[in-house]
Amino acid sequence: MKKRDFKNALYDLLDQDVDMQDISDKISFAKALLIEYQKSNENLFDTSNKGQPWTDEELEIILSEAPTKENCARFARLFKRGYGSIEQIYRWAATSSNEIEDKGRTQDAFIQQIKRAVKKIGFRA
Repeated sequence: MKKRDFKNALYDLLDQDVDMQDISDKISFAKALLIEYQKSNENLFDTSNKGQPWTDEELEIILSEAPTKENCARFARLFKRGYGSIEQIYRWAATSSNEIEDKGRTQDAFIQQIKRAVKKIGFRA
């Protein structure tokens, strides 16, 4: 299928009525489906950095943006990682020190690295 044909088919789909949604709702729904599609087809993307250590700069870039599904998907592609690893960074960034202590993870180097980045950029969950 050519790009033009794909574009026209997508536009035709978006022109269809979907549960009485207006154009804004349909676009939001389509974006959510694209993110879901990316997550379920993660094996088709380059994830060559999966399992590799993160740099402080990478963590700061991620944490400087809002923890949205769209940003998780974008950073997964950008850093050649899995979607879940980006979600995990946001989760640990938002986890309180007390919760980390309760889980016995105070000595975890990755969590400490995230917390340093959180402190440096002033991330607020």
